[in-house]
Amino acid sequence: MQMPDLSGVRLGFALCGSFCNAARAVAAAEACACAGAAVLPVVSEHFASIPTRFGVPEDFLAPLRELSGGRLIRSITEAEPIGPKNLTDAMVVCPCTGNLLAKLSAGITDGTVPMAVKSHLRGGKPVILCIATNDGLAAAARNLGDLLNRRHYYFVPFGQDDPERKPTSLVADFSLVPETVAAALQGTQLQPLLYRSAMI
Repeated sequence: MQMPDLSGVRLGFALCGSFCNAARAVAAAEACACAGAAVLPVVSEHFASIPTRFGVPEDFLAPLRELSGGRLIRSITEAEPIGPKNLTDAMVVCPCTGNLLAKLSAGITDGTVPMAVKSHLRGGKPVILCIATNDGLAAAARNLGDLLNRRHYYFVPFGQDDPERKPTSLVADFSLVPETVAAALQGTQLQPLLYRSAMI
């Protein structure tokens, strides 16, 4: 697959929860930077502070700072000016958890990432969601459906990652983040939207 040209694109890149996907999310941010995007990282309070079996926060924050020249948004007050100051052309949320899907659907802005998305949407610009949620076909399904039907929201193609052991779990194909961003900037949803689990 040929890497899209994102030269000159000011790309907000927000990371939250789903700690098992943190390394893949950072790799997706790096791929966008390699495609030419100027990446502005945004991290949730939990992502920036909770050590897990997948690594300590600094394992992921350090490479994000490196690819962004030291910039890192990690509070509501830092995220709020994104829209008013016109800092981003597109906003990626990767990974996007079921919890965040619910907040975006309900318009709740009680954290750094939902505030960043809300502020960015002020300009009617694309938001790209790279979902990773164990209840995508259960409790989170209604919120997923709502956002699929909203203007300005685009999705990295996704599918069931383990239908036998986790039948309600959905995970996006993180390798398609740059391509999805390029399509969203043209007002197009990258297709096919749904993938078989073997392709994730």
